[in-house]
Amino acid sequence: MKLFPESATVQLEFDKIKELLHGKCRTEYARNKASELRIHTHKAYIEKELKQTHEFRQIQQNGIYFPNDYVLNLSKDLRLLAIPGAVFTGDQLVNLRKLALSMEAIFRWFDKERREAYEALALVIEGSYYEKAILQLINDVVDETGAVKDNASSELQEIRTQLFRKRNELRRVFDRIIGKLNKLGYLSEIEESFMNGRRVVAVFAEQKRTVKGILHGESDSRRTSFIEPEETIDLNNQVYELENEERKEVYRILRELTARLSGYAPLLTTYHGIVGEYDFIRAKATFGIDINAEYPVLTDKAHIHLVRAYHPLLLLYNQRSGKSTIPVDLTLDAANRILVISGPNAGGKTVTMKTVGLLQMMVQSGLLVPVHPSSQFGIFKQLMIHIGDTQSLEFELSTYSSHLLSMKQFMETANGRTLFFIDELGSGSDPNLGGAFAEVILEELARKHAMGIVTTHYLNLKVMANKTPGIFNGAMAFNEESLMPMYKLNIGKPGSSYTFAIAQRIGLDKRLIDRARQLVDEDHFKLDKLLNRTEQDLRQLEVKQKELNKLLKENERLKKEMEQLMDKEKHRQQVELLKQQNFIKEERLAYLKDMERKLKQIILDWRKAESSEDKRELLRQMQVLLFKQKEKQSAEKVAKKINSKYQEVGGEIIPGIKVLMKKNHKVGEVKEVRGKKAVVQLGVIPITIDIDQLIPVKEKAVE
Repeated sequence: MKLFPESATVQLEFDKIKELLHGKCRTEYARNKASELRIHTHKAYIEKELKQTHEFRQIQQNGIYFPNDYVLNLSKDLRLLAIPGAVFTGDQLVNLRKLALSMEAIFRWFDKERREAYEALALVIEGSYYEKAILQLINDVVDETGAVKDNASSELQEIRTQLFRKRNELRRVFDRIIGKLNKLGYLSEIEESFMNGRRVVAVFAEQKRTVKGILHGESDSRRTSFIEPEETIDLNNQVYELENEERKEVYRILRELTARLSGYAPLLTTYHGIVGEYDFIRAKATFGIDINAEYPVLTDKAHIHLVRAYHPLLLLYNQRSGKSTIPVDLTLDAANRILVISGPNAGGKTVTMKTVGLLQMMVQSGLLVPVHPSSQFGIFKQLMIHIGDTQSLEFELSTYSSHLLSMKQFMETANGRTLFFIDELGSGSDPNLGGAFAEVILEELARKHAMGIVTTHYLNLKVMANKTPGIFNGAMAFNEESLMPMYKLNIGKPGSSYTFAIAQRIGLDKRLIDRARQLVDEDHFKLDKLLNRTEQDLRQLEVKQKELNKLLKENERLKKEMEQLMDKEKHRQQVELLKQQNFIKEERLAYLKDMERKLKQIILDWRKAESSEDKRELLRQMQVLLFKQKEKQSAEKVAKKINSKYQEVGGEIIPGIKVLMKKNHKVGEVKEVRGKKAVVQLGVIPITIDIDQLIPVKEKAVE
């Protein structure tokens, strides 16, 4: 991203964000990345960085262990490894082993399931692989402390075996000499020591010529002399030679191991970068947790939609102080590109502007930001800012001249992917002339399709924002009763500077305030007063809106309760209907059982009947029993009565029409259609019946 001026990162306090991030890093690699944090313009790269930080934050918040405990800086050692003939020490090899172990743990951590769950984090190790030969080479030569193992080579093992024997022999001889000299009273309190790598006895100075051997030195007080006994000189020489041979063999082994590891130098360098990259991602995630940051929506266009956005540094400061922070809600898009913020001094105009600029920088640097997750950030390729007094003594520029030079740069280089911030546009000159230039500047920036925020006290800019497409007003809320700013941005209406209200708050003489009111142009004063009144009305409307929303929620709650009661009543009616239907079924079952008993009796009587007359009587009884001629006649009468009163009309079964039920020849009104069934009201009881069992009818006209 191009920045104007170069100090934009300082003015928007992005440098402080980098310092805080630097403090979260543990490796030198991550610290360097934090110090050199860049603001990118490629959506794919920014998306990847944000997602990696978001995934690591999820790991931390869910208490999942991630194997990135390795924090050593091996960049110099790895550069040395690539140089032919280099020799690593045991300690350096131990550090290399820690790097290899750390990479082994990371590759093991990313199993198939986790690679899918944390796909952005898995991209860091994509294209790399774990080489177990590195760890095997180091383990074959050195132990956990970095000492070369005895079995690193057969030569070393033989040398150390001989050395062990010679040292034991020397110790036995030396112990015998010390015992003899001690009986003679020649030894001082120290008894024995090492001088120039050789074992010596400590005798009183007056006895130094009595003990045969080589004098290696004396104590500072000259009361003790250090002598290598004659009997141990040859053994000391042999030990010394074996130690030299050991050192040479150890050096040869380490040189050979270093040469073999040098073939893996590029891979080890990659490992070092991977570990550092995960440390950097961890630092970003930790910082994000500190500022309650979220992963916003990223779009590849000039667009800003902030929901409950906080200035991260102000949020941290207020958290330490136990104060609350007021969030910002605003949108800059194709229809509303330039926001003109007005309102009283110290009301939060500049803080609001800096919040937007700093959050945009952070997002394009791959950092999570303290906003609601539904917030949206576009990608800008240029950010321009003009805040504060830019008077230049070096170039003999006044404040306004410097201001115009910056505006010239803005207007010449701005485009559709430019995000700009101007504090107190047009200030530093005559209000009328400066205000006119300010309008021209805003018109030009709007014509270039640039996006940005401008703060001002000029009334003409507030009026202009209301009538110019693409430019809109915003105001910082002010409590006129307490005469204190509320630090809240209200979009859509301009705000007053509350000049007289603030003068009253600080205790200025009322006589002077009244005199100042008289000197103000009447129209200007009326407009400012109107803005005051409008802002207070808006605050009252907000309160009423909140009350209305509360009542609407209460109404919704009561509605749900009523629906629940109605559902219960419907359920009760259906239960009652089922009871009635069950009762009818019980009667029918009793009827069938009675019919079965009667038929059995008729059959028995038939078998006993002797005359044909008796049999005809039994047939008549069976016919009556089976075909219910009387009931049939009754049903025919009912059908005839219905047909005389209603006629079939055909058509669909819909609520509100009258229908004839085929089974019982009763007429009812359709109340509700539920798929292939309908609810028909018969008297006071609703009945659910299949639609194909209903015939639409209407009453016949009376002749």
